[in-house]
Amino acid sequence: MKDSFKELTYNELLAKREELKKQYRDLRFNMVIGHVDNPLEKRTLRRKLSRITTIIHEYELGIRKV
Repeated sequence: MKDSFKELTYNELLAKREELKKQYRDLRFNMVIGHVDNPLEKRTLRRKLSRITTIIHEYELGIRKV
């Protein structure tokens, strides 16, 4: 099941996005080095990051209320 980010507040979403960006950056670095257990994790992290960014953008546009 997909992670549910819809219940998180705006500030929690911003913090979660930064955390996922760091995980994604570290994973990409480890893939270059060659020490990755699950290469599909890159895709899932990228998709989670996109979902969170979309929800944050909806808050900024006023589609979602704070």
